[in-house]
Amino acid sequence: MGEIFKISHKLLDSLPTSIVFTDIHSRILYVNPQAESFFGYRRDEIIGQRLRLLFFEEDLLFLYPNILYLTIYRSGFDGEVLLRQKDGRRLFVHLCTTSFKEDGEIFLTFAFQKIQRQKDLEHEKLKLQRWVGLGRMVEEIVHQFRRPLSSIGGFTQRLLQADPLPSRTRSSLRRIGNEAKRLEALLKGLEEYAELPTPVFHPESLEAVVRDAIAHFSKTMAPPGIPIRLDTRGLSGDGKFFVDRKLIQKALLQVFANGLEAIRRKSQGRAKAAIDVILRDDGEIIEISVRDRGIGISKKHRDLVFEPFFSTDAQRVGLGLTLVQKIMEEHGGRISIESRPNRGTRVHLFFPKDRRRKLRRESIFPPSLRQKEY
Repeated sequence: MGEIFKISHKLLDSLPTSIVFTDIHSRILYVNPQAESFFGYRRDEIIGQRLRLLFFEEDLLFLYPNILYLTIYRSGFDGEVLLRQKDGRRLFVHLCTTSFKEDGEIFLTFAFQKIQRQKDLEHEKLKLQRWVGLGRMVEEIVHQFRRPLSSIGGFTQRLLQADPLPSRTRSSLRRIGNEAKRLEALLKGLEEYAELPTPVFHPESLEAVVRDAIAHFSKTMAPPGIPIRLDTRGLSGDGKFFVDRKLIQKALLQVFANGLEAIRRKSQGRAKAAIDVILRDDGEIIEISVRDRGIGISKKHRDLVFEPFFSTDAQRVGLGLTLVQKIMEEHGGRISIESRPNRGTRVHLFFPKDRRRKLRRESIFPPSLRQKEY
């Protein structure tokens, strides 16, 4: 393999990092002991094999040759990849590659470091942040409960002391009922937020997901005369994205409900009482845009709409958009809002079309190199 391998053999064997050397055709020439234990292969099982042995089948079309191309013809690859151990288990690693010349031959170097522990720590951090956010919400609940509970107690005392009951009894009972409903809605919203499940991602049809949400909303929540109109003209791609279908539909139902309430609160004729849903797919980003022509949101309130319990309507709990934002964050997406008072609101939901990086989805090889055998 050349003098450089003979001289550095002991050094390479002692490194804590897993090292693999290949020739330009990705045929494995050397693995250090750390790489043996890392992937579960003995040296005699892996020497002479192609590096593709360490990649999953779905990554052999694009990711694997793209990494080789970057290693041979560019400055190398430096990033996270999912690899395969001998027993088929998945191994999430940080891979750093480079190439060098010796005696006119090109050799490739692959250095692997396990990063699952780092990912576990990041996951724990996200869970902690979630619970911290929940703690803040619980504190706010105490504040939110104080007012309705005080009203319930006060009105109840008045009813108990009255003999005979005065004519205001009916009105007082209505107030008690309204406050009780508010408490129930608040608890329901809190439960939805606190018990939001971790997303389970599957490839889904954007149009099918949205149509199902519209059908459910129209059947169970939307009154007659307020249609939801779907515009699919922006679907230039295949309209597929990786999401948790149930969670996305939950988010859409909440956005639709907000639009419906905004329309109801606007004091004008119902000629423009409709909710428009516009879908876009540009090949990289999926967008769902929901537009109403309702009461709108003032500029001073626009930055507060995602805050837990914020609402300009005293009868509403103010957890809907907080829930939608959480669902979007867990999908790696984002939400933005445009609104003008008395002109309406447009809610934009943006999703990465494919949660995999482009390196795993498309070839970066120049056409002249795509027939090479690796």
